[in-house]
Amino acid sequence: MVRASRTVVINRPIEDVFAFFTTHSNDKSWRSHVKEISDGGPPGVGAHIHQVVRGPGGRGIPADVEVTGYEPPTRYTFVAVTGPVGPAGEFRFRSLGGATEVTLTLGAELGGLKSLLMSRSVQNAMDSEVAGLEKAKRQLEAT
Repeated sequence: MVRASRTVVINRPIEDVFAFFTTHSNDKSWRSHVKEISDGGPPGVGAHIHQVVRGPGGRGIPADVEVTGYEPPTRYTFVAVTGPVGPAGEFRFRSLGGATEVTLTLGAELGGLKSLLMSRSVQNAMDSEVAGLEKAKRQLEAT
């Protein structure tokens, strides 16, 4: 299994932070590998988010996700339903008074040939994704 996780503390109330991460029009501002993203309506379990991410050589890779858990303001989970890897992810939010602790965890099962050929690139992509939390933190705290 390929896995990445990061936790940051953002000096904003939990409701604001949860709303930021579940409003996908914000994603391009903090997820550097997202080329395009759109959702089909309000967030909630079963919602589909269309996205294209930057792959090898900058080419676009479809990476649509389905929301599998939506528990405002503490938890948001998703799984990729298109693309070659199919990672799952979870955001956890914990109130610290006026601040919010955010943990993003990503994971993907890679078996057989995929494991041999893709483990390093998938790990790098996941590490980059969770590192984006720092950029989101700066944006949220600046507003």
